[in-house]
Amino acid sequence: MYSSSATQEIAQTAARMVVEEGLEWAAAKRRAVKQLGLPARTQLPDNDALEEAVREYIEIFCADTQPQELHALRELALVWMERVQEFRPHLTGAVWRGTATRMSDIYIQLFCDDSKSAEIALINRNVQYDVTQTSGFNGEMVDALSISSLCKPLGENVGVHLMVYDYDDLRGALKPDAQGRRPRGDIDALRQLLLAEDEV
Repeated sequence: MYSSSATQEIAQTAARMVVEEGLEWAAAKRRAVKQLGLPARTQLPDNDALEEAVREYIEIFCADTQPQELHALRELALVWMERVQEFRPHLTGAVWRGTATRMSDIYIQLFCDDSKSAEIALINRNVQYDVTQTSGFNGEMVDALSISSLCKPLGENVGVHLMVYDYDDLRGALKPDAQGRRPRGDIDALRQLLLAEDEV
């Protein structure tokens, strides 16, 4: 799976940062290289390798707490997706993939006919948000409407990021990844995940 022991070590170190600190994957990989004292040009693990390391870390160190934390974050994600249902929300990131912990933010992608319509909807509902720019799934920069939202089961505020895409981007967004997995899911898909968790 890994091309070298150094790459594996980077993945394991980055996985700990992702789980324990809520770091973004790219930032965690870079910091792991620095922390391990490796050359800046050291080959980084790909995202599949890092995801595998994250899942292993959770299994070893967080198995008793992570499922409840993930469920709480998915329930909060559903609340926000229902609030912005008219913008075709799709959940992505760790909360969708099942690797989220209480340190993770929620990432919801919106597919809008008019890029400003989601902002107007939040203003009309008196929702406070910040606008930032983040890298989209096509590599382009997209607006993210970032909200701090209380997650009652966790007893703390969680970052909810609504990433604004054009409606035309939706078609490409639904393609499965190289391993046949869906990189994002709509409201119905999230409800099914929550139902499955409730039945466990």
